Amino acid sequence: MAYSLSLQTYVRRRNGVPLGSPDSLKNMLTRSLGAGSFDAFWQYWNPIWGYYLSRYVMKPVNNVAPSWLAILCTFLVSGLLHDIAISLVKWEITWLFTPWFGFLSLLVIAGKVCRIRYESIAWPGLALINSSQVVAGFILTRYLLAVFHL
Repeated sequence: MAYSLSLQTYVRRRNGVPLGSPDSLKNMLTRSLGAGSFDAFWQYWNPIWGYYLSRYVMKPVNNVAPSWLAILCTFLVSGLLHDIAISLVKWEITWLFTPWFGFLSLLVIAGKVCRIRYESIAWPGLALINSSQVVAGFILTRYLLAVFHL
């Protein structure tokens, strides 16, 4: 049987502080925005959500498919769950997060394939690069949804 980390251990490794620590949010933002690649950004972003996505989507898909497909599926499942949650709150179908996260997964995959790393840049530059990719993905998704009337 393969060894798997507990949620508490996973969060501590990602955030550097125990689960529930008052410094969790600060550490998550500092580490994710200051990541030296877009792939690394997602390793630090929302570690509790990432733990469950890794355990129940990424690893099982990666066992039967190439890693790029596991990344794509993980982002799409996350987006779909976000869309479902928003749809339930608003009581109307929402279709934003699934295509947005799908696009973000393509940026992650492209960054891994092309080995795009920028860790030598100072933290403000890293934060600008990482947040710009998230925002650009959002803007592009909104534009495409409007163009195709989705």
